Amino acid sequence: MDKSNVKGFLEFVYDFYRSMKAHEITLVYEGEITHQITKAFTSLTESNMAKESEANSVQKKVFHVMVECLQNISKHADSFGSDDFLFAGRGIFMVSKGKDDYHVTTGNVIENDKIVELTEMLNHINSLDREGLKQLYKSQMKEGRLSEKGGAGLGFIDIARKTGNKLEFHFLPIDESSSFFLLTSSVSRNL
Repeated sequence: MDKSNVKGFLEFVYDFYRSMKAHEITLVYEGEITHQITKAFTSLTESNMAKESEANSVQKKVFHVMVECLQNISKHADSFGSDDFLFAGRGIFMVSKGKDDYHVTTGNVIENDKIVELTEMLNHINSLDREGLKQLYKSQMKEGRLSEKGGAGLGFIDIARKTGNKLEFHFLPIDESSSFFLLTSSVSRNL
């Protein structure tokens, strides 16, 4: 990571940490995302939520968002052929619990040339109401405009539909060709 970006990255991490302090972090992971890891996370979260007597509908939504987010990392994390941290199909994953909601945060490295398209897609998804999201999902399914890695943003649309909340996202520059993509989805605990 080039030195001029380190300060911005650290400031972001500090702000992120401050906003998370108000939440109880229940799970944090950094590493390669695999099917086994996804299964382990859902089991851990399930037993934790059962202990807390969380409503079944809330549990289901959190699981759904977790799986979509983890699949998104494993499908879309770009491989840079590097041993550097967070590279080559790796990512970070965090679940935190607040008074009113759960937050599922994922992060992975992407190529900078994907940022504009991804930003436009996420802003478009965030601009739609429930009916608009339903129509967009249907049209994406029908048109089958899938990217080479599969998806056409269906996972993002699905998360927005299931949670009823906007997707929060940030791009942190790493170098001239890559950035770190952070996505946070919120699931209300008061359904």
